[in-house]
Amino acid sequence: MKEHLICFEPRGGVYEVGGRPLQELADELGATPFFAYDRVLLDRRIGELRACLPEELELSYAVKANPMPELLAHLQGALDGFDVASGGELAAALEAGADPERIGFAGPGKTDEELRDAVRAGVAIELESPTEAARVTRIGEQLGVRPRVAVRVNPDFMVRGSGMRMGGGPQQFGVDAELVPELVSELATRDLEFLGFHVFSGSQNLSAEILCEAQRRTVDLALELAEAAPGPVAYLNLGGGFGIPYFPGDQRLDLAAVGANLDQLLSERVRPALPEARVVLELGRYVVGECGVYATRIIDRKRSRGTTFLVVDGGLHHQLAASGNFGQVIRRNYPVALAGRTGGETETVTVVGCLCTPLDLLAEQVELPRPEVGELVLVFQAGAYGLTASPTAFLSHPQPREVFT
Repeated sequence: MKEHLICFEPRGGVYEVGGRPLQELADELGATPFFAYDRVLLDRRIGELRACLPEELELSYAVKANPMPELLAHLQGALDGFDVASGGELAAALEAGADPERIGFAGPGKTDEELRDAVRAGVAIELESPTEAARVTRIGEQLGVRPRVAVRVNPDFMVRGSGMRMGGGPQQFGVDAELVPELVSELATRDLEFLGFHVFSGSQNLSAEILCEAQRRTVDLALELAEAAPGPVAYLNLGGGFGIPYFPGDQRLDLAAVGANLDQLLSERVRPALPEARVVLELGRYVVGECGVYATRIIDRKRSRGTTFLVVDGGLHHQLAASGNFGQVIRRNYPVALAGRTGGETETVTVVGCLCTPLDLLAEQVELPRPEVGELVLVFQAGAYGLTASPTAFLSHPQPREVFT
């Protein structure tokens, strides 16, 4: 089942990253835990996307998934742009060499300082409310710079099967679709460069059928809203939501089916109506999620009333998602393995971290070759929403290293 779930393949029973055994990498770093990201797997995923999706569709990376500087520098040359959600992410994208005109800044609660930085840089500010639109207008006047803006739309439909629903119903994200024409009309009276629309409905969806339907409805909505635009729509962000498998029974997304649907939508609907628009797909987890692994060392093993516990030097302070405390309703195990052994007699164990909380659970009742103190446990699918989505300050343990190889 692990081989079905993960992209990493052991060589001679040993797991590698970038062609290097994880144990060798741990020895070189001199400490555990650490995150390691595989450049070959990352490039392979980008190649799959390029092969299956329409050539004219721009691929933008959602920095929130993993903002490691080396990773961003690599993606800056491999993808078409970045989507950021904070001033820190904006600074990281610019530091990586991204073209400001290929950066979109979305997210509720942008501060005045963040908006000033975005206006100065010339990125596309994706407005989340009429109040934010007024603030951007004022800041542009103060700076003597004409802000570039788009409207983030809260659609009037929900997407089934998403790990997190970020559209439909009441939302802190975006402007309700029925209110967008009025806002766009108001924007036309201000000294703003209106670009277009951003619609993001949900994340972590494994169903091509559901994603295709959502994309069709997104295009329908965007074309309807474009009628209220003060000029030609230059930018249309269709969102993303592509999921990756984490658990037994998860089926991989049929990327070819999604690509065929997008090709049809662009050729038959979008291009005739919006010939000048850059059409963007925003992906984060799907790009980097499966190229990363979290390595943590077994410090202790103990028996407690019939259960064998492996106590490791990592935990939820680095991998909150794997502990089940980042969006899971019913906790399930991420795929795990030993770094240096895949065969031999197995044992049922529970892997726990070093924190003083019962929530610090990385894998419950999993089969591993009988693990010994000192060995490395690997948690896969760790390339997205790992380190920066975790409470690293909890209990004041050292920060883990990150390597991109």
